[in-house]
Amino acid sequence: MDRNLALEFVRVTEAAALSVGRWIGRGDEMAADHAAVEAMRKAFDSIKFQGRIVIGEGERDEAPMLFIGEQVGGGDGPKIDIACDPLEGTTITALGRSEALSVIAAAEEGNFLHAPDTYMEKLAVGPQAKGAIDITKSPTWNLSEVARACEKSIEDLMVIILDRPRHSDLIQEVRASGARIRLIGDGDVSAAIACADEETGIDILMGTGGAPEGVIAAAALRCLGGEIQARLKFRNDDERRRAIEMGITDENRVYQMEDLAKGNVMFIATGITNGSYLSGVRYYGGGAHTHSIVMRSETGTSREIKTDHHFDKKPRFGW
Repeated sequence: MDRNLALEFVRVTEAAALSVGRWIGRGDEMAADHAAVEAMRKAFDSIKFQGRIVIGEGERDEAPMLFIGEQVGGGDGPKIDIACDPLEGTTITALGRSEALSVIAAAEEGNFLHAPDTYMEKLAVGPQAKGAIDITKSPTWNLSEVARACEKSIEDLMVIILDRPRHSDLIQEVRASGARIRLIGDGDVSAAIACADEETGIDILMGTGGAPEGVIAAAALRCLGGEIQARLKFRNDDERRRAIEMGITDENRVYQMEDLAKGNVMFIATGITNGSYLSGVRYYGGGAHTHSIVMRSETGTSREIKTDHHFDKKPRFGW
């Protein structure tokens, strides 16, 4: 893939972040999500590439914009598959909490798992613990191996887990092991990324979240040198049927990182609310600051981009 596309795509996540930033803390999840989706789609169409949404807002009948299978882009240029979440952290944005992002992962055609909109069990670590995890083993076993790889005691590990009733047994076992826990309300893409940044203090992500977010997280960790393993967790027979229609026949399969995102991938994200990895949108008189990251697996490069947006100039995407 042309490396210049990564810098084009950062304008897309910036547009979404700036549009949704006006809805931070206002309690309206639907309005925030709609603003992000509309801005991202318009921005995509300004770029010369032939894009196909493989991870998006949902299926066509349920998502008026950025549905799975939708074509985006200017219609010329390379064929690229897109996994995106215009607003990763809808609830936390509406409540004004931390770690909301606008994210895009891009790859050449056929290199992303076409993940159904269901749950996915995930186990993710940063580069130091790569090769030390096994999702088929117990949480206690994995914590022991990660501690060994990181040259820490288990008591020094920090585990990040979505705060959900379904994780009560997992939380109990992690606590019994002696490890510490950071419970989060939403945003497991940013949680997976945090595992690969020593400054966040996060060592491992455990638990079950959305399958589409698992694919996006895999793209980020491919770029950062970390690792993720995953298993689909269907909630009902309708989800199983949809998965079969998308080519998934073994519901017990363990997905390694390159099963989720293979080949040369790009990951681009812009902060919406302040987080451990990226700062959120910050408005000032006549403009705003954004903080983004652009990463490529081919080279391992990771660029932070801090941008000043001046609203006295004609806005391109309606923000």
